[in-house]
Amino acid sequence: MIRFKIREILARKEFAEGRRITIGEVADATGIHRMTLSKMINHRGYNTGTDNLDRLCAYFECEVGELIEYVPMEEIQTK
Repeated sequence: MIRFKIREILARKEFAEGRRITIGEVADATGIHRMTLSKMINHRGYNTGTDNLDRLCAYFECEVGELIEYVPMEEIQTK
């Protein structure tokens, strides 16, 4: 399963900029609907297009590997 690390990267950006950044602000800046961002953050196994990944990488100034990670199904089932 692919896991989005949006919370972690958002926290890193907030710390670097010294301010709170809302999901609404990310949505406005990226053109990704707030509900889509919420699903990416909160729903396991949510599937999104590469255009959304591209927009998030541009916004957070990061590589795709910083934004997502692969988690084997065996690890998920044991939790």
